Amino acid sequence: MNQASRSEIWSKQNECLCLVRALEKLHYYLDGTVFDVITDCNAVRSLLNMITQNQHMLRWQIAIQEYRGNMTIVNKSGNIPTNGDGLARWALENTPENPAWVPQEEHHIDAICVTDIGTEFFNKAKEI
Repeated sequence: MNQASRSEIWSKQNECLCLVRALEKLHYYLDGTVFDVITDCNAVRSLLNMITQNQHMLRWQIAIQEYRGNMTIVNKSGNIPTNGDGLARWALENTPENPAWVPQEEHHIDAICVTDIGTEFFNKAKEI
């Protein structure tokens, strides 16, 4: 098995694990309600009915059985996500509390040179 196929298998397992973790975290809100899970991963879509020898997938399959009948897994195919998750793409401030914090030098702006300001902009700036 080459590195590319290992990576593909791991990414599919990772998608299934994300669903299981999300259901665990949102159990309080999802218990007893009917809801849809929209995904582009076939492994997630077939997780409820999958026959597998993989112990991880088997445990995850058992973990989500309580949502059978209330949860519908919908396939939304496509390579480019059209409705990006805002929270996943929201950049964190570069502060020490951020796990990806990188210390950087501060650059101060000493001067700004502006040319050709329209009168409408200039009048609004005066009002402020």
